[in-house]
Amino acid sequence: MSQSLSVPGRTSAALVLFCRRPAPGIGKQRLARALGETRALAIATALLECALEDIADWPGALVISPACEEDLGWAEGLIARPKRLIAQPQGNLGQRLRQVDAETRRLGFDRVLFIGSDAPSLQLDDLLAAGDALAEADVVLIPAADGGVALMGSRTGWPDLAGLPWSEAALADALERDCRAKGCTVVRLASSYDIDEVQDLARAVQALGEDLRPARKRLRLLLVQASDAILASVGQCGTAQQAGVR
Repeated sequence: MSQSLSVPGRTSAALVLFCRRPAPGIGKQRLARALGETRALAIATALLECALEDIADWPGALVISPACEEDLGWAEGLIARPKRLIAQPQGNLGQRLRQVDAETRRLGFDRVLFIGSDAPSLQLDDLLAAGDALAEADVVLIPAADGGVALMGSRTGWPDLAGLPWSEAALADALERDCRAKGCTVVRLASSYDIDEVQDLARAVQALGEDLRPARKRLRLLLVQASDAILASVGQCGTAQQAGVR
């Protein structure tokens, strides 16, 4: 691994990519139940490639945080640029985020942004705007359309996150409310979307229609194919609304 961590640029924030190694039966299981493991795995892999497309251009410090220590070698090979690797510990998502955040701050960063690998609408400008927001606010959030968060960042460290409703529609509001209760100032940027359910496919296909980034084009093709497969399975009597796509 390179000994250098940061890349000269306009931001002093560290960007942390939370990710897991795509594999059958791991991740995107709600999609897998509707689409099958093969399609769900292909979509998970394409989503990760979209996230890598974003972090390749990030001008600040980069941390990749795979789901377990066994995947540190895999994470090292994901992208050829200066980075640090911090494996996620045990615990729920809130506990893991808080500990990785603390370890990132021990590297010397007081502004830390977290993204996952399931929000392909994010662009470099969104990440930079989030980093800029931490110049004034304690916390920055990019909420997701389903009530979750596509990005979360802090310049003060996080309160206890273990009890928040992770993977539920109330997450963004609960996270903001908890941060404000601890005296933190919070800025919300324009909302995004992520891809967790089959109902998310239609929004993603439409949103990615004019996105010319290579990984996004590959992802959109997979989503269109998945949508077509669902419609075909519904049959002539089905509707797009029943299928949850288009």
